[in-house]
Amino acid sequence: MSMSTSANSVSFFGIGIGIGSIPRLPSITKPHSLVVVSKAKTRQEDRIARHARIRKKVEGTTERPRLCVFRSNKHLYVQVIDDTKMHTLASASTVQKPISEEFDYSSGPTIEVARKVGEVIAKNCLEKGITKVAFDRGGYPYHGRVEAIASAARENGLDF
Repeated sequence: MSMSTSANSVSFFGIGIGIGSIPRLPSITKPHSLVVVSKAKTRQEDRIARHARIRKKVEGTTERPRLCVFRSNKHLYVQVIDDTKMHTLASASTVQKPISEEFDYSSGPTIEVARKVGEVIAKNCLEKGITKVAFDRGGYPYHGRVEAIASAARENGLDF
């Protein structure tokens, strides 16, 4: 090997080697930061993703507003929303006095309570002249309390 003093040479232990001929050894050192990321999602993250997919298809207009359901551990909330104006036209929930006083539930709303919420939202909509709605289940399965809200609203005059 020849010793060169140009800018393209490197000195290894006093021996000059051209840059193009430096052997590349596999790196044995540890990476600077090792972050283990879990691919598993929580149930809430899965529900929010489902709701986002539903919202791509279901949109509330002035002629046919969106009937949106939210279900928590203690309460049920239903809103009728006009997405073009970003206004809530009608709402009903288990927090409201007429529903909460009528039923005594300590461990969360039951299917009977969900039926009552569906009746109340249907009556509120009919009073305001809303007969057609687009049902948004909020990412929840169409089963149990969500299904009870929808069926009670249909029975009391709302058209889905």
